[in-house]
Amino acid sequence: MPEVHDDPSDVVATDGVVRATGPDSVKVDLTPDAALETGNRLIDAAATAEGQKRFAARPPARTGSGRSQDKP
Repeated sequence: MPEVHDDPSDVVATDGVVRATGPDSVKVDLTPDAALETGNRLIDAAATAEGQKRFAARPPARTGSGRSQDKP
């Protein structure tokens, strides 16, 4: 598995181009439209990964609720 980094990338806008630099000498120049879509995809993927991490850390669900059901 590739190395996973804790440090966020640096991002700047210069002359109508979005430049991102990150760990392991990652460098990418994007149009504003591509940067916006990349940002949306990053947010979606980060939310999914956070949910996976939190779900994996939870103890297994118990069978049955342990509560009595309300009777009409």
